[in-house]
Amino acid sequence: MKELLVEKSKIKNNLKIINNIINKNGKNDNGEKVKLIAVVKGNGYGLDLVQYSKFLADNGVKMFAVATVEEALELRKGGIKDDILMMSSTAVKEDIQKMLDKNIILTIGSKEAGDAVNKLAQNKKARVHLKIDTGFGRYGFIYTEKEKMVENIKQWNNIQIEGTFSHLSLAFFGNGKEAQEQFSRFIDCVEVLKKEKIDTGMLHICNSSAFLRFTNMYLNAVRIGSALLGRLSIPNTWGFQRVGILKSNVAEIKTLPKGYNIGYSNSYQTKKETKVAVVPCGYADGFNVIVDKDMFRKRDKIRYIVRDIKNAFKQQQIFVKINGEKFKVLGRLGMFHVTVDITGKNINIGDEVMFEVSPMLVDSKIERKYI
Repeated sequence: MKELLVEKSKIKNNLKIINNIINKNGKNDNGEKVKLIAVVKGNGYGLDLVQYSKFLADNGVKMFAVATVEEALELRKGGIKDDILMMSSTAVKEDIQKMLDKNIILTIGSKEAGDAVNKLAQNKKARVHLKIDTGFGRYGFIYTEKEKMVENIKQWNNIQIEGTFSHLSLAFFGNGKEAQEQFSRFIDCVEVLKKEKIDTGMLHICNSSAFLRFTNMYLNAVRIGSALLGRLSIPNTWGFQRVGILKSNVAEIKTLPKGYNIGYSNSYQTKKETKVAVVPCGYADGFNVIVDKDMFRKRDKIRYIVRDIKNAFKQQQIFVKINGEKFKVLGRLGMFHVTVDITGKNINIGDEVMFEVSPMLVDSKIERKYI
């Protein structure tokens, strides 16, 4: 049976690295330690939202951030009692009420969202973070409309601002010029709010890439997601370990004659008598699946075209590990099965097979097993 194995020791290693960086660089202007906000969106980046969050809580994490109402409510239902920030601004009354009832920290990024929250929180102060759009074009008050933002905020008497934040669009690439510009816009907005006697609360803008590249952006808190899994968008020079590996087992073993087709499209023929293992795991399970390429910028298009041309002249090779040893996959991947060349090796039915995967792309029906 397939399982996504989640190595607790690797998460602890990554958490230790993050805490060490915070301890070294993470003091704000008041001398206070920078707070770690664990981002657990996307089903805990594929590691199971509740299991993952509970493990982090057991290891010292005191605040969590999610992207949807459903995730926020699931965390509360799952027993997480610490602060939960829902990072997406919403004006949907039903969703706001559900989060207010469960003491979720809401995000306000528009007049409509603020009005709705303020109206529903008449009998108590709603805990909120303000979101400022510094160039991402999604949630948040647009940074060029500071006066309008201030005017709106002053009308809301039933909200308690506990934080103010923004999100960087390009912290993982280039020389950081765009990220620093966004940071400057954010600070400008914060200064305007403070000048108007509006309490901004906890300030945060860093994601994992910005946290590792730009110590000047730490402010009061940092939001860490991918770094906890050791799956960075930048070169790993800190010793982060990649969390999550998919396990299956050898289901059948057979010997195929020379010239025998394997898989769809007859794309592979055995060059000699070949002993193979059939393993129930394929692209529907998340194996060898990749996120769509970022093809929006001209330079990215050129980069991918050059890489694809080079790859077109190479024979694609995909490997798995059986009993810790590397083996080649033969033919095209199936939706639920792969065929592996085990010629000359002592492999048996039931032996464990390990697949490198991105946990976020692994079928949610596959059990997450913490080891």
